[in-house]
Amino acid sequence: MTTPQIRLVPLSAATMEALLADDLPTANREAGVELTELFLNEHSKWLLNFRLPQVKGDPGSARWLIHAIVSEPDGTVVGHAGYHGPPDENGMVEVGYTVDEQYRRRGYARAALAALIEQAAAEPSVRVVRASISPTNAASLATIAGFGFLEAGEQWDEEDGLELLFERAV
Repeated sequence: MTTPQIRLVPLSAATMEALLADDLPTANREAGVELTELFLNEHSKWLLNFRLPQVKGDPGSARWLIHAIVSEPDGTVVGHAGYHGPPDENGMVEVGYTVDEQYRRRGYARAALAALIEQAAAEPSVRVVRASISPTNAASLATIAGFGFLEAGEQWDEEDGLELLFERAV
């Protein structure tokens, strides 16, 4: 399978606020891309509610948080991806990604992960990229395969339960 070409478009506080208000036309204008209903589902709203205060507290953090995954050259938004925040004191960033069901199994998650790793590697303050994945999430475990991640432990997440931690140097 050929890896699709994508670009990541960071979402501003204004875009997040519009999405939380179910105002997709305003969110689209703010983002400069045509966002989809995926950004209005329960999981995305939870994520937006969590990330919006981060962006409001530090507008520069938007480049680290939620990005639309845009397929190129057609410009179709196929999901969202980003980091849990800017690099921590140890130079670690944690990645996350969601591909809309209708675009799954086409390589978009792998393309988004590759773009996130590349972006992190370009930052001198980043030394490690982490992924936390449920042991039952076969799709995400397959997505990180081949990217040099090594299992680094496990954690309990209040939202997601048991997660395996994978890390790779940049």
